[in-house]
Amino acid sequence: MAIKQDSLGFLVADVARLLRRSLQHRLEGSQLSYAQARLLIHVSLREGVRQIDLADFLEIQPITLARLIDQLSNAGLVERRPDPADRRAYRIYLSGDAPAQLLLIEKTLNQLRADALKGIDDQEAAIITSALKKMAGNLTSR
Repeated sequence: MAIKQDSLGFLVADVARLLRRSLQHRLEGSQLSYAQARLLIHVSLREGVRQIDLADFLEIQPITLARLIDQLSNAGLVERRPDPADRRAYRIYLSGDAPAQLLLIEKTLNQLRADALKGIDDQEAAIITSALKKMAGNLTSR
């Protein structure tokens, strides 16, 4: 039995890959790489997150995350603060120019969203978004 290219799993994975590739391309020439932008977005959504938990969210190795945080810290976009509950751990916070960079990322994502949803009306887009949220919830609860 062969998996069809129009199966739900294949389509979702392919669209995710194409969105990621397009975002990487659109970020070329900016201050941030795709990985740095992704990290900055996750920190903005979970400010004060423990560094180890952030690695889990991003599904990357802690050493890879540490390097990305070092880069963003050197650029003045994030900072590590000791975790008051665990002296071995750090929590990550936005700093400096992070809000300005997040606005640029948001603008890029809005343009990408508009391109991806070309030919799809608002009602169809709402249905797609709702269905994907339900699917994520179904898979998260397992």
